[in-house]
Amino acid sequence: KVIWTLLVTILGYASSLPVGDDSICAAENLAKYSIIFTGKWSQTAFPKQYPLYRPPAQWSSMLGVTHSSDYSMWKKNEYASNGVRDFAEKGEAWALMKEIEEAGEKIQSVHGIFSAPAISSGTGQTSTELEVHPRHPLVSFVVRIVPSPDWFVGIDSLNLCEGDHWMEEVAVDLFPYDAGTDSGFTFSSPNFATIPQDTVTEITCSSPSHPANSFYYPKLKILPPIAHVKIVKLRKNQLGLSAPYFNLPAKSNEVIDSVS
Repeated sequence: KVIWTLLVTILGYASSLPVGDDSICAAENLAKYSIIFTGKWSQTAFPKQYPLYRPPAQWSSMLGVTHSSDYSMWKKNEYASNGVRDFAEKGEAWALMKEIEEAGEKIQSVHGIFSAPAISSGTGQTSTELEVHPRHPLVSFVVRIVPSPDWFVGIDSLNLCEGDHWMEEVAVDLFPYDAGTDSGFTFSSPNFATIPQDTVTEITCSSPSHPANSFYYPKLKILPPIAHVKIVKLRKNQLGLSAPYFNLPAKSNEVIDSVS
């Protein structure tokens, strides 16, 4: 009777353990997708303090990763890593890429890194391809809002696997996030470190609740999407259409005279 009680207790504990988002993926070996990022940051949609010059509104390169639930690039209401901080504040990707590389080496939680070119205006499109694996079906990425103190858009751990198959298409509206590392209120605010560091928070039309905030629109119920992303599964005859691309993200609040 004692052994039976102990066994039931152990089984009950095991069933209460958290299950990773990727633990039930039984899809085919791997899948390739096209990811299309569309900037919707227009002066019509976001007229307040809209950056027209030095530099004008634009988007950094996209930096993303396909991974398992053992890895997290960034997460709402949690502290940003040093790599995410550098990317959100200055558009510098090296520290974040190093963090991704180390996670892949230590716990094999990363399948691949992908990058798409920067967009030289607030509206426009950029795209690239990515590959997912049954053990690494999650997609995360960040794109820096330029200029801004530490604001970005992105996706955290989107699962492209549904049971025994890969999803054909996913579309997501994107809204601005504050990395919690810089205390500037406006797009062109000078660097003013947040001490102590705050967590990653979504910026809304009423939060931060301060009239100086560039996204403060108290008459709106919600902000319009500032960007949009579509992820489309490629058929086998579509694979290998585009070559790998990596471009350094647009930097900080400096003037951008030319775009690669």
